[in-house]
Amino acid sequence: MEEKKTILDVKHLRVDFTTDQGTVQAVRDVSFSVKEGEILGIVGESGSGKSVTMYSVMGLLAQNGSINEGEIVFNGESIARKDFPDNRSYEKKMREIRGNTMAMIFQDPMTFLNPVLTIGKQIRETLLNHNPKMTKKEANERAIELMRQVGIPAPEKRINQYPFEFSGGMRQRIVIAIALANKPKLIIADEPTTALDVTIQAQVLELIQEMSRQTGAAVIMITHDLGVVANMADRIGVMYAGKLVETGTADDIFYSPAHPYTWALLSAMPDVDTNDRLEAIPGTPPNMIYPPVGDAFADRNKYALKIDFEMQPPMFKISDTHYAATWLLHPDAPKVEIPKIITDRIARMKEKGGKSNA
Repeated sequence: MEEKKTILDVKHLRVDFTTDQGTVQAVRDVSFSVKEGEILGIVGESGSGKSVTMYSVMGLLAQNGSINEGEIVFNGESIARKDFPDNRSYEKKMREIRGNTMAMIFQDPMTFLNPVLTIGKQIRETLLNHNPKMTKKEANERAIELMRQVGIPAPEKRINQYPFEFSGGMRQRIVIAIALANKPKLIIADEPTTALDVTIQAQVLELIQEMSRQTGAAVIMITHDLGVVANMADRIGVMYAGKLVETGTADDIFYSPAHPYTWALLSAMPDVDTNDRLEAIPGTPPNMIYPPVGDAFADRNKYALKIDFEMQPPMFKISDTHYAATWLLHPDAPKVEIPKIITDRIARMKEKGGKSNA
């Protein structure tokens, strides 16, 4: 079987923000990759560094943010700021890439779409910006085709309507159509279902999955909800306090979770079959102006060892696909069992042959 091409390869990324209170270490030594046609889920609480990591890849950091270390290779070419002679050449390159070979689906379509421009004009704009030889007629035909592709009824009529004339689910479909306009190799979806009800969420997730299958685009799905990626992600990365603390296939994360933070997320995830009381994660994430010396999750972790407060754990290899940064995997660590609420859920999932009923 032919090896799939790596579309995005990020190594040892570190992103800091300068504030009046001090330097916020938002992303700390993050490494991951995604191949063509693959869906990677990045999961974690708000403030864990998920979106900042992806904005770094897209070149969309706020002015007080900076990438201080790391490599970002997209489609075989380095797009890290340090590999460009100046800001102007870097911005020129990123403008060529954004909306073209790399696209983003944002959280809230109403803040992404311009309320005073028709839907058709906004899709055509994306097409014409990156295809100078395309005529307006061709762009209009492609826009109608895209709207049909993402399930908008009567696209010939609705192309002339404004965002306020569409429902929330339909607006998000338009955002997906704009992202797909130039057949990108990578789509980054930043919590694309947050503002939608459960039924529409499922439709949007199914659409993103289907578009990835049809076009071969790699997808990175950012979410705080493990249930969202349960049945669509090929691989999952769990982020906490600016670090990836566990990575693996969807089966690794749901059937053999190894990091206490992953246990905590799974224990807090609602399930239609769970009769037990869900467990809240105590405390709050650390202040990243003063990051902890040891494991950042130690203060909230009831399984924490003494070494967790003194030294950051390395990534321990569990299998060829599964890694976790926890001292509980050290050969000398005491044996700690996975919480019962999770083992019960795993047993039910195995019985039903699926990942989640969340």
